[in-house]
Amino acid sequence: MSSNNAASNLVAMRKNVQQLRLEASKSRIKVSQAGSELVKFCEVNAHKDPLLMRIPTSDNPFRPPKSCCVL
Repeated sequence: MSSNNAASNLVAMRKNVQQLRLEASKSRIKVSQAGSELVKFCEVNAHKDPLLMRIPTSDNPFRPPKSCCVL
């Protein structure tokens, strides 16, 4: 039973090593570069962001419904 347990531990360790090698081989960029690219992207696309630019009332699907009065 202990040899089966040791074999399963060995398989698990090999999977861990394989995953670590895969992660180590990924190309990476510096955090400062990623941050500056993110800021540029946000500045370029700010005009499309409905949280920054108000949605025209006519295009807003969540506007409160208008009441109707019939006399």
